[in-house]
Amino acid sequence: MNKEFSPRITSFLCKWCSYTGADLAGTSRLQYSTSIIPLQVMCSSRVDPVFLLKAYLSGSDGVLLGGCHPGDCHYETGNYHTRRRFALVKEVFDSLGLESERLKLSWISASEGPKFARVANEYTEEIRKLGENPTRKSIFL
Repeated sequence: MNKEFSPRITSFLCKWCSYTGADLAGTSRLQYSTSIIPLQVMCSSRVDPVFLLKAYLSGSDGVLLGGCHPGDCHYETGNYHTRRRFALVKEVFDSLGLESERLKLSWISASEGPKFARVANEYTEEIRKLGENPTRKSIFL
Protein backbone atom coordinates (compact mmCIF):
# COMPACT_ATOMS: atom_id res chain seq x y z
CA MET A 1 0.00 0.00 0.00
CA ASN A 2 1.40 3.35 -1.08
CA LYS A 3 1.01 5.80 1.82
CA GLU A 4 1.89 8.79 -0.40
CA PHE A 5 -0.93 8.07 -2.85
CA SER A 6 -3.85 10.41 -2.18
CA PRO A 7 -6.83 9.28 -4.25
CA ARG A 8 -9.27 11.63 -5.95
CA ILE A 9 -12.83 10.52 -5.33
CA THR A 10 -15.61 12.31 -7.17
CA SER A 11 -18.78 12.21 -5.07
CA PHE A 12 -22.25 12.91 -6.39
CA LEU A 13 -24.34 13.67 -3.30
CA CYS A 14 -28.09 14.19 -3.01
CA LYS A 15 -28.85 17.74 -1.83
CA TRP A 16 -31.51 16.62 0.63
CA CYS A 17 -29.68 13.82 2.41
CA SER A 18 -26.11 12.83 1.56
CA TYR A 19 -24.80 16.35 0.94
CA THR A 20 -26.50 17.53 4.12
CA GLY A 21 -24.97 14.55 5.95
CA ALA A 22 -21.55 15.61 4.64
CA ASP A 23 -22.25 19.14 5.81
CA LEU A 24 -23.20 17.82 9.26
CA ALA A 25 -19.96 15.84 9.40
CA GLY A 26 -18.08 19.05 8.66
CA THR A 27 -19.94 21.22 11.14
CA SER A 28 -19.54 18.48 13.76
CA ARG A 29 -15.80 18.62 13.07
CA LEU A 30 -15.64 14.93 12.24
CA GLN A 31 -12.44 13.93 10.51
CA TYR A 32 -12.93 12.47 7.06
CA SER A 33 -10.76 12.11 4.00
CA THR A 34 -9.88 15.16 1.97
CA SER A 35 -9.88 12.89 -1.09
CA ILE A 36 -13.64 13.32 -1.35
CA ILE A 37 -14.64 15.90 -3.97
CA PRO A 38 -18.34 16.60 -3.25
CA LEU A 39 -20.74 17.58 -6.02
CA GLN A 40 -24.28 18.45 -4.98
CA VAL A 41 -27.11 17.08 -7.13
CA MET A 42 -30.84 17.51 -6.56
CA CYS A 43 -31.41 13.76 -6.38
CA SER A 44 -29.22 10.71 -6.81
CA SER A 45 -31.56 9.62 -9.61
CA ARG A 46 -30.57 12.74 -11.58
CA VAL A 47 -27.00 11.46 -11.94
CA ASP A 48 -26.79 10.16 -15.47
CA PRO A 49 -24.72 6.94 -15.68
CA VAL A 50 -22.53 8.74 -18.21
CA PHE A 51 -21.47 11.13 -15.41
CA LEU A 52 -20.10 8.18 -13.43
CA LEU A 53 -18.22 6.84 -16.44
CA LYS A 54 -16.92 10.27 -17.38
CA ALA A 55 -15.68 10.95 -13.84
CA TYR A 56 -13.79 7.65 -13.90
CA LEU A 57 -12.38 8.09 -17.40
CA SER A 58 -11.38 11.68 -16.56
CA GLY A 59 -9.04 10.37 -13.89
CA SER A 60 -11.02 10.01 -10.68
CA ASP A 61 -9.64 7.10 -8.68
CA GLY A 62 -13.10 6.39 -7.29
CA VAL A 63 -16.67 7.56 -7.74
CA LEU A 64 -19.10 7.74 -4.81
CA LEU A 65 -22.83 8.16 -5.33
CA GLY A 66 -24.77 9.15 -2.21
CA GLY A 67 -28.51 9.29 -1.85
CA CYS A 68 -31.40 9.18 0.59
CA HIS A 69 -32.33 5.86 2.13
CA PRO A 70 -34.86 3.91 0.04
CA GLY A 71 -38.31 5.08 1.02
CA ASP A 72 -37.07 8.47 2.23
CA CYS A 73 -36.43 10.16 -1.12
CA HIS A 74 -37.49 13.81 -1.30
CA TYR A 75 -38.86 12.97 -4.76
CA GLU A 76 -40.56 9.77 -3.53
CA THR A 77 -38.99 7.10 -5.76
CA GLY A 78 -35.74 8.63 -7.01
CA ASN A 79 -33.46 6.36 -5.03
CA TYR A 80 -35.23 3.25 -6.35
CA HIS A 81 -34.29 4.39 -9.86
CA THR A 82 -30.75 5.04 -8.63
CA ARG A 83 -30.43 1.56 -7.16
CA ARG A 84 -31.48 -0.14 -10.42
CA ARG A 85 -29.39 2.18 -12.60
CA PHE A 86 -26.30 1.77 -10.40
CA ALA A 87 -26.47 -2.04 -10.67
CA LEU A 88 -26.54 -1.70 -14.46
CA VAL A 89 -23.60 0.74 -14.46
CA LYS A 90 -21.51 -1.73 -12.44
CA GLU A 91 -22.31 -4.44 -15.00
CA VAL A 92 -21.31 -2.12 -17.84
CA PHE A 93 -18.02 -1.34 -16.09
CA ASP A 94 -17.33 -5.07 -15.70
CA SER A 95 -18.23 -5.81 -19.32
CA LEU A 96 -15.86 -3.05 -20.49
CA GLY A 97 -13.04 -4.42 -18.37
CA LEU A 98 -13.10 -1.43 -16.03
CA GLU A 99 -12.78 -1.83 -12.28
CA SER A 100 -16.36 -1.68 -10.97
CA GLU A 101 -15.07 -1.74 -7.38
CA ARG A 102 -14.07 1.88 -7.97
CA LEU A 103 -17.80 2.73 -7.92
CA LYS A 104 -19.72 2.93 -4.66
CA LEU A 105 -23.34 3.65 -3.80
CA SER A 106 -24.23 4.61 -0.24
CA TRP A 107 -27.47 5.66 1.41
CA ILE A 108 -26.74 8.48 3.88
CA SER A 109 -29.46 10.62 5.49
CA ALA A 110 -29.14 14.24 6.52
CA SER A 111 -28.74 13.27 10.18
CA GLU A 112 -25.97 10.74 9.52
CA GLY A 113 -22.87 12.93 9.58
CA PRO A 114 -20.87 10.24 11.41
CA LYS A 115 -21.92 7.67 8.79
CA PHE A 116 -20.79 9.99 5.99
CA ALA A 117 -17.38 10.39 7.64
CA ARG A 118 -17.08 6.61 8.11
CA VAL A 119 -18.11 5.84 4.51
CA ALA A 120 -15.72 8.50 3.17
CA ASN A 121 -12.79 7.16 5.20
CA GLU A 122 -13.48 3.49 4.47
CA TYR A 123 -13.96 4.10 0.76
CA THR A 124 -10.79 6.18 0.58
CA GLU A 125 -8.86 3.28 2.13
CA GLU A 126 -10.42 0.83 -0.35
CA ILE A 127 -9.35 3.05 -3.25
CA ARG A 128 -5.90 3.59 -1.73
CA LYS A 129 -5.43 -0.21 -1.70
CA LEU A 130 -6.49 -0.42 -5.36
CA GLY A 131 -4.00 2.29 -6.28
CA GLU A 132 -4.18 4.94 -8.93
CA ASN A 133 -6.85 4.77 -11.62
CA PRO A 134 -5.15 2.92 -14.52
CA THR A 135 -6.95 5.07 -17.10
CA ARG A 136 -5.39 8.22 -15.61
CA LYS A 137 -1.98 7.23 -16.92
CA SER A 138 -3.28 6.76 -20.45
CA ILE A 139 -5.23 10.02 -20.43
CA PHE A 140 -2.90 12.31 -18.48
CA LEU A 141 0.60 11.79 -19.83
